[in-house]
Amino acid sequence: QVQLQESGGGSVQAGGSLRLSCVASGDTYSTHCMGWFRQAPGKEREGVGAIYADDGSTYYDDSVKGRFTISQDNAGNTLYLQMNSLNPEDTAMYYCAATDWCSEHSWPLPRNFGYWGQGTQVTVSS
Repeated sequence: QVQLQESGGGSVQAGGSLRLSCVASGDTYSTHCMGWFRQAPGKEREGVGAIYADDGSTYYDDSVKGRFTISQDNAGNTLYLQMNSLNPEDTAMYYCAATDWCSEHSWPLPRNFGYWGQGTQVTVSS
């Protein structure tokens, strides 16, 4: 089993920045791919970005490219999401997720991730 715990959410004004963190514990040998997803009220959960530790590949949704950066610590147990130039459309609950493998085509699909955190709220006001 893998446990994921997010932190770093909060309320900011448009144009501001936040950094989310996600600490993985337990059987982390199976968490080669870790990602961030978000879900706004009344909307489906969507992929924000992911990182595949085996080859260092990073993936982003087009809506966050150039504004968000996903990274991991050297041990691979902590996942980060640096969010810059936030706008109200970024308001959502943000979830950390993990799985053993991902690709350019598989990462955006929540069903491909078996482990999930509880989420951290990000609210951006105009």
